[in-house]
Order: sequence, then structure tokens, then C-alpha cells
Amino acid sequence: MRPRTMRVLLYVALAVLLVRAPAAAADRPNVLFVAVDDLNDWIGCLDGHPQAHTPNMDRLARRGILFTNAHCASPACNPSRAIVFSGQMPWKTGVWSNDSRKLFQQHPDIQVLPRAFGDAGYATLGTGKLMHSSGNANRRMFDRHFNTEQRWSPFTRQQVRYTPAELPSKGTDSPRHVVRIDGREPVVLPLNGMPSDRNPQTPTGESFDWGPLDVSDAEMGDTKITDWAIEQLEAGFDGKPFFLGVGYYRPHIPLYAPAPYFERFDGVEVQLPPIAKNDLADLSDTARRWALEPITAGRHSTVVQHGQWQEAVKAYLACTTFVDHQVGRLLDALDAGRFGDNTVIVLWSDHGWHLGEKQHWGKWTGWERSTRVPLIVVPPRRQASEFAGGARCDRPVSLVDLYPTLAQLCGVDPPQGLDGHSLVPLLREPSRTTDRNVVTVFDPGNVTLRSDSWRYIRYADGSEELYDLSQDPHEWNNLAGEPRRRDILQSFRRAVPPQAIQQTDR
Repeated sequence: MRPRTMRVLLYVALAVLLVRAPAAAADRPNVLFVAVDDLNDWIGCLDGHPQAHTPNMDRLARRGILFTNAHCASPACNPSRAIVFSGQMPWKTGVWSNDSRKLFQQHPDIQVLPRAFGDAGYATLGTGKLMHSSGNANRRMFDRHFNTEQRWSPFTRQQVRYTPAELPSKGTDSPRHVVRIDGREPVVLPLNGMPSDRNPQTPTGESFDWGPLDVSDAEMGDTKITDWAIEQLEAGFDGKPFFLGVGYYRPHIPLYAPAPYFERFDGVEVQLPPIAKNDLADLSDTARRWALEPITAGRHSTVVQHGQWQEAVKAYLACTTFVDHQVGRLLDALDAGRFGDNTVIVLWSDHGWHLGEKQHWGKWTGWERSTRVPLIVVPPRRQASEFAGGARCDRPVSLVDLYPTLAQLCGVDPPQGLDGHSLVPLLREPSRTTDRNVVTVFDPGNVTLRSDSWRYIRYADGSEELYDLSQDPHEWNNLAGEPRRRDILQSFRRAVPPQAIQQTDR
């Protein structure tokens, strides 16, 4: 080849690279990563409760792919969120429970999801409860962040503490702690009038509480983080693609929300979750302890004794609608601006929540109510033709899958050793067969597997449960002892990851 011809070809190749490189960077999808704490399937699109009102999450589901069989990889805040952001299971990270040391305490330099996007040239921003340590973790994960009180809003952590004079009442049938804010009429907590089951001797606020408050939306922490996220969308990101994480706290307890969200229940009987009278009779002593102990909330017997079951359900539904309204504001701001056509939207919850099913309140069990979560993934509008739109996927998937999924969608190099599976094939073909067993762990030795229609639970003492959810969606009939189910039981036993039932050195 002549030298002149070679130079021309080199110039052409260089020109092509210069043209393509900026275009490729500009075309990379943005990510809006929305977490909702303690949200079970009580949203309209999942038909979990007939009185759920979540129009904004529902419209998001109609726009993308709704995973109807999605599960957390651990049913508590600290381990679940560590799994989502690290893409690794607890036997690798050591974050097994809420009592475990936090992810960054054990692995300060771990390449969590936002860091991977930052290394790939993304602007990274985060607000609200995303990791369990919230503000501290946001400072480590994001270029820009905003943190405010969410758990106790509209109060502060200090305002809900019992005084020495009030503390003796906390564990009685007449608990009384007075909160005064902004010169208004004092508020007497707990609103539900119930004694504290978990922390009757400590002055910290009692979170197993619910009811309406005479405050505006603007006074709630979840509104404040929405306001901040909207401001970021309106300001722009200096020409970079962005990863924006927004973490909502409600419907985590205490179930406080502005009074208007409760008004639709005035004079209305609320449907309680279905239960079976002798639901715990076919369980081991270990399983019954998991059901009855007030580890993450209060006791079912206390709720029933004080006539608060319906009020708790109302409050959970009201708080869910309150958060749904904030999600709607966020989506409207995204779509009204310049980023609406090129943004991946993911909405997820860190775990489910019991409201009396199996006589349990809270999370931290191996049953469906605790592991099943809403998961909606919306590919960018400009790539809509490449994916299934407005579809439902009934295959079992895990929150540990989010890291590899977003990395693939956005062309970001993930670190080695991720434990999840990319959901991109299911985003394109939601009905494809996977034959997968999704793993959820709750402390070393306790593990549950979820297939298309079965759930298997194994406790650290070796006791087991087996449920056919196609026939028994409430998990009322433990089939582990039935001889005719032996083959199914054996197949699940073989599928349990050995790391899940062996205590690690961490």
C-alpha cells in the first residue's frame, strides 16, 4: 500500500473514532434507582391488597417490566442493601443481618454499584435510605448526596426519646411520651397507645407505632429527598450520564404520614390479611420462634389485644400511598425534562413485611411475605423496541441481579465475582424459561429457595418446610413431611448453596 493511501486511511479511521467516541458517551443511558423500604406486594399492579392505591407505581409497571416473582436475598435492611450494592451474597461480604458490621466497615474499598458507574464516567448522586447506614454510606458512594431525617419525620430522633419521668410508662398499657414542635398542640406518642414489646427499658423512640399526623407533605423526610432529586434533574449533570439513587423510608415503621393520606379510610372497614387459625401447628419449634418473637417490630398478640390490627393495615396502606405520590412527582420531573427518553428506571424494595401473617409483624423470616418484593425495570424509551414493554415476568429473580443487570444495560464494566444474573434476557423475553431457584438467607444456616411455584426453607437446626405456592399461596400447609414430596424435597436440598448453611469465619 502506498504511504499516501495509508495516511488517508489512518486519518479516516481517526476521524471515525473521534466522531463515535463522544456519541457513545452521550448515548449511555442514565439510571434512576428508586428504593422503597419495607414495601411488600401491597401495590395495585401486584394485587397484594384490594385497597392499595399506588397509581404512580402502577403506571411505571405499565411502562416497563414488572417482576412478579422477585425476592430479596436477605430479609432485613442491612444485609439486603449490602447485597444490592455489592452484588455479593453474605458469605462473601460478611453482612448477614442487621447486627452485622456494615458493608463499608468490613470492605472500605469495595466497588459498590454507584462507584462502578462513577469509574465509568457517570455523575453519581444519592439521597435518602439506600444503604442501611444511610447518610454515611451516601457520602462514600456518591459524588453528590443529600441526607435528612426520614425514620422519625416529621419528628427528630431526639424528639421521640422518652424522658426519665416518662420511661416507666413505655412498657405499660398506658405509654406516654409528649412531643412538642413549632408551638403546635403537643403530640402524645405512641399514637396507637400500645406498650413497647422490643425496647421497654430504653428511652429511644418506639417505632412500632402508626397513625395520621397534622403535618404537611413538606415536613416529611421522603418529600425532602424528592425535592432534592428533582432539583438535580432540573440542574443537569455537566454533560455526563448520571446515576441517581433515591431511597424512600416509608412504609417502614413508624407508620406516620400526613392526615390526608388516611382520610379515604374514614368509616371504611379495611381488609385484614388472610390467616389460618392453626398456621403454626405444622412448623418446628425453631420456625415458631421466628414467627412469634418481636425481632424487627412488635408482637401480633399485642396488636390484637389493643384492637390495632385494622389501624395498622390502614397506616401501612396510607404510608404506601404517600410514598407513591412522591414517586409520581419524581417520575413527572424526569419525563418533563431532557433525560426522560434515555434513562433506565428501577424501582425496588429491600424486603417484604408481615402484617399479622403467621402471627408475625416485620420482616426477617423465610416466608413469602418477608422475601417477596416489588421490582420494576423500565428500559430507556429510546430503546423501547429492544425490550418488552408493559410486560409481566413471573420467573423467580433476586435483588442480587440488579448490579449485573444495570452494568449490562449501561455498558459499565462490573467487578469480578458478582453473584447475580443479568435480567436483560428477561427484559427482552419475559416468558423465557430459567428453571432457577432464588436464594434468600437469614443468618448463617437459615436459607429459603424460591422456584417458579415452590418454596423450600431450611433452618440452622435442620428443620424444613416445603410449600406448593401454586395451590397454597399463603404457605399454610407444610409439605416437608409428606412422603410423596420426597423427590422435590431432595432436589431443593441439593440446590442449597453450601456457603449458606456453613458458618463463615467473619
